[in-house]
Amino acid sequence: MTIHRLMYWLFLAVGMILFATVGFLVADPFLKAVDGWFEGPAPISPLWTWVGLTTAGLLVGILVANHGFQILSRVARHLEEAEPDEKLAIGLGLVSAAVITFALYPLLFAIGGARLGWALTLLAFVILVYLSVVSFLSMKEYLPLTAQMARRSKGVKILDSSVIIDGRIRDIIRTGFLEGRIYVPGFVLDEVQHIADSEDPLRRARGRRGLDVLKQLQADLGENMEVRTHDRLAPHTGDEVDARLVRLAKAMRADIVTNDYNLNRVAEVQGVRVLNINELAEAVRIHVLPGEDLTVIPIREGQEPDQGIAYLEDGTMVVVEGGREYLNQPVEVVVTSVLQSARGKMLFAEPKSADGKTEGGIDYSTRPNFGGRKRRPIR
Repeated sequence: MTIHRLMYWLFLAVGMILFATVGFLVADPFLKAVDGWFEGPAPISPLWTWVGLTTAGLLVGILVANHGFQILSRVARHLEEAEPDEKLAIGLGLVSAAVITFALYPLLFAIGGARLGWALTLLAFVILVYLSVVSFLSMKEYLPLTAQMARRSKGVKILDSSVIIDGRIRDIIRTGFLEGRIYVPGFVLDEVQHIADSEDPLRRARGRRGLDVLKQLQADLGENMEVRTHDRLAPHTGDEVDARLVRLAKAMRADIVTNDYNLNRVAEVQGVRVLNINELAEAVRIHVLPGEDLTVIPIREGQEPDQGIAYLEDGTMVVVEGGREYLNQPVEVVVTSVLQSARGKMLFAEPKSADGKTEGGIDYSTRPNFGGRKRRPIR
């Protein structure tokens, strides 16, 4: 039984008992008042009067308690969705208003007397609650507890399902380039689990790989990785996972790690810092210019006759013209052109002869060496 359901039944029981008691206590004065309406004995039985008014009070208590709890639940839901610093500011505002009202209580009764004193006190409390809450909300960033929470949550990285399924996040964390605590929201874990249970074999394989990555991260990070701990800061309100992820990052003042282009843009618009693994991979790619020397190992044939295909350390494809005869052996080549497409970068090269010319007859020996470096063989 959840706390909300428990509170509902408790609220309902208190309302029923309270109003049923009021109905029972009102029965006796009601009977005395009714006796004056008739010249002879009153036609109303005292027993049925007590039963009727108690039952009426019971029904009224059920209606009032049910409606009152619905209003209370809406307020509680809004408080759940509020950020921690906002909750702290509201609490301090209520306490401050109560203290000031208690201090002004004698003065208000002296002004209003016995009849208006309570009304003035209640009015003053409502006004002070409003002013105090607004004041504390305006300076919530300077509250000591809020500042402490901000320092504690600083550097937290929230993982999106795309980087979990991708798998490269584990290697990046192990290298030390991604510092701070790692957090995996429960709804992201549920999304990965849903993909792992898919009927599509490809999606199912990707989801299971994501679960394996999470298991490895937990083993590697230990206490530096948390799951489901802070999901209450962004409760489910019917929105999509991406929107909830952005709300959670704002509440925690954390960064989002993702490969999703759309999530990247949405988060940036809302002021959330995003670390995109694809952008990182593009930033660390090997930059090669035409005329540079490379030593590569063609591992398979190309689409055109005599072509060999090799790859650099970062996965960049190198198409070696005339490289078919060098399959599975190192060959020194000269880059002739670079093709940048939506799918990535592709290099075209030709084997280099002893005189510094390519086998196609082009002399690159007089061209700048662009650093004069040679790369080790790429397997």
